[in-house]
Amino acid sequence: MSSKYSEKNTINGAAVALEDYGTISAGSSSTEKVTLIADDELVTSDEELGLQLKNIQGYDPTLDKGNYFRDGKRKIDFVLVYEEILEKKKQKSSTSTESGEPQKKTQQEKHEMWRQKFMVNLKKAGLDMEEEVVQGDKKMIFYIKLSAPWEVLCFYAEDLSLRAPLQAHPNPSNNWSEGCLRTVHMPNCMAEEVPNQPLDYYTCQFRKSKLDRFLGSDNRATYFSSTQRSGIVHEILSAAVYGKRKRAEVGIHRLLEEEVYQAAFPLHDGPYQKPKHFVPPDCLNPRQILFSYWARWGKWFKYQPMDHIREYFGEKIGIYFAWLGFYTAWLLPASIVGVLVFVFGIITMNSNTPAIEVCSSGGDFQMCPRCSEKAGCTYWNLSDVCIYTKISYLFDHPGTVFYAVFVSFWAVSFLEYWKRKNASLAHHWDCLNFEEEEERPRPQYTSLCPTYEKNPITGVKEPHFPQRDRLPRILSGAAAIVLMIVLVLIFIVAVIMYRVLISVPLFQNKTFRPRAAMIASMSSAVVNLILIMVLGRVYEKLAYKLTQWEMHRTQTEFEDQLTFKVFIFQFVNFYSSIFYIGFFKGRFVGYPGNYSRFFGLRNEDCSAGGCLVELAQQLAVIMIGKQIINNAQEVLVPKFKAWLHQRKLGANKNVEKARWEEDYELIENEGLFQEYLEMVLQFGFITIFVAAFPLAPLFALLNNWIEIRLDAQKFVTETRRPVAERAQDIGVWFSILDALAQLAVISNAFLIAFTSEFLPRLLYKYQYNFDLKGYTNFSLAYSPNGTMTHECRYRAFRDRDGEYTLFFWHLIAIRLAFVIIFEHVVFGICRLIDIMVPDVPESLEIKIKREQYLAKQALADTDTIMMLAKGDEDDDQEDGMRLRVPTQKV
Repeated sequence: MSSKYSEKNTINGAAVALEDYGTISAGSSSTEKVTLIADDELVTSDEELGLQLKNIQGYDPTLDKGNYFRDGKRKIDFVLVYEEILEKKKQKSSTSTESGEPQKKTQQEKHEMWRQKFMVNLKKAGLDMEEEVVQGDKKMIFYIKLSAPWEVLCFYAEDLSLRAPLQAHPNPSNNWSEGCLRTVHMPNCMAEEVPNQPLDYYTCQFRKSKLDRFLGSDNRATYFSSTQRSGIVHEILSAAVYGKRKRAEVGIHRLLEEEVYQAAFPLHDGPYQKPKHFVPPDCLNPRQILFSYWARWGKWFKYQPMDHIREYFGEKIGIYFAWLGFYTAWLLPASIVGVLVFVFGIITMNSNTPAIEVCSSGGDFQMCPRCSEKAGCTYWNLSDVCIYTKISYLFDHPGTVFYAVFVSFWAVSFLEYWKRKNASLAHHWDCLNFEEEEERPRPQYTSLCPTYEKNPITGVKEPHFPQRDRLPRILSGAAAIVLMIVLVLIFIVAVIMYRVLISVPLFQNKTFRPRAAMIASMSSAVVNLILIMVLGRVYEKLAYKLTQWEMHRTQTEFEDQLTFKVFIFQFVNFYSSIFYIGFFKGRFVGYPGNYSRFFGLRNEDCSAGGCLVELAQQLAVIMIGKQIINNAQEVLVPKFKAWLHQRKLGANKNVEKARWEEDYELIENEGLFQEYLEMVLQFGFITIFVAAFPLAPLFALLNNWIEIRLDAQKFVTETRRPVAERAQDIGVWFSILDALAQLAVISNAFLIAFTSEFLPRLLYKYQYNFDLKGYTNFSLAYSPNGTMTHECRYRAFRDRDGEYTLFFWHLIAIRLAFVIIFEHVVFGICRLIDIMVPDVPESLEIKIKREQYLAKQALADTDTIMMLAKGDEDDDQEDGMRLRVPTQKV
């Protein structure tokens, strides 16, 4: 494609008077400027509050002119892109010249009208604009570059409650693993010096009237970061009207849905590849630093540069990667213990008395057919499944009971220590009370609300959507969830029937008979996985539309409701088949001569190895299969989408392109929802069902090592730069994780009590034989007389008449007692962990108080302070304290 930049299509934004945007006139200035200090010269006294920020880093963003207007002075904060096909444009012009009569507007003409009105409103908002046109063989691509002038930035910075730096202090870059290795005098291969470490500040809310109190206020070109600038412009774009407000024709997101614009995005800070010639590390741009020190596969064992990630992508993405790294690190001890438990099973497998009895039984135990004799199923010997009985011991031995208790404590401890880590990060990144104090209504919400009401907290009138109008919409969304869950359950029943039907011909075949149960279980698990993935994608799109329709006030509320809807569905979608095998399969089979039936088919029983080994198979297929599919999608899908997009554009790699052209060729960033959902579902797999599959944390750890680098590469190299969003935590995902951790205790208690052979063997030990000799024969019942052609055995604690034995009722009592004791002990210790581990570290509380004091000093009104000082002068002298009054005029 040949590039042709149009000089005549420049759109200049209107200059806006300073007093229209700031809280004071342009005349207020001060000579009290302050200088930024090095780390070893940290300010410690209040007299040194006035500091002027200097660029002590090697990289100067103003030198990269690819991200500026043609004048080289105005920075490009956002780019809007739309395309026009040349043939349609010619047809449009010929039609308008041939017919003089007014015709109904075509879609293209309507889009052009919307664009023009949208541009006018952006211009009224004070944005500067510049247009570039790239003409190809079949289409013309229009790039509208947007820039926010200083006055607009200051107005919206105050309106959006952005944070402004008051005082520099050392960056708290310590972590526990580094401290542990230092204590034992071991080298830390995970640590790496990353250039241009972002500085750390005491901050407060931005005020234009106090501008000269903030660090770096003398340099307008670099005072606002690129993420802050693009966030401000995105706020304007989201609230700008392009049609009729009553029809909800508001905002850039609706224009993208209507395909009026093909894309809207902030620019990356230059290329991610290093230059071919040598460049000092501290002169690399932020994107090159992230790629070189984070996104490369060779950095898989290094610490993530969290401050760099947050500075480039914003707090929301930064907190996601911080949580993912923290979770992955905590998976390491769980994986090690899980492997040790599995190895213990391998070591003790040959000393398992019941397995030895099964393998040496020969033809002693003739088992009843697995399906009806009329269907052709034959009798079989228990020794035929010798190998599967041994394998089942790997997932069902005393070590798995210990591991279930361990993982319950691990999950609670992980969540408690994440709360501490999250609080430290939120304070370090200035978003500790963001949701309560600073979060504004969503632009889409404000544009569509029918009324205005006073905010009870701020006292300011703001758009309001009545609760009585929202309630029917929420109920409609709940009904949709119920319908989709019913659909999932129908598919689960279909999979169960498939497993029963496929088992019949497999048991009839002598070759497949020993492996019939495993083949039926594995194949049905694969079918179930495919249905899960398809239904999940369909429902996610439906849930997004429903949540938009419900009109939630803030972005946090919107995302929490969307997350809740999708997770409830996905929980049933992913876990229903596993819950069925773990808690229901084999419970309602009946006995020979009195089998229970469902739709004319005999209810399926557990395999010869027991239901726990089937549960492990199902869990392995769904969990590992899902991870493989997701990782393959994250590798292949972005590349395929990028190739398809570049092919449609007719991109020529040999032609040098502008920054906005290169970014447009990248694919759209789809956010973090899928990333969180994948990890939270994984957390459920490794906690709720860990008693059946102790290797689950190991596979999760291996997956997450890959996941971090895949996500890093995707964000840095393959997708357009997302708009930086603020967040103080991982949102409702934490509540979901906490609920899964609580559910895991209950689930594992019932798995050990009712699905595992642990308690039946334990009771047999103490009632009959401590070495478990004769347990195999004891656990097999005889078919009632006259019910089968030949006398046969089946797994149950029943007598020859099919009635439960006394041992069975003793076992039921022990199982219920075990569940109660297990839950109370584990929940009690978990509660103790919760009490002993404070959510906010003590050192952080001191930092918060220090910052609040500095904020008051910097933003306090002079007259108020003078009155307080005069009224309390005597008290101050008695206490040996003096209130410092700023000399600066406001």
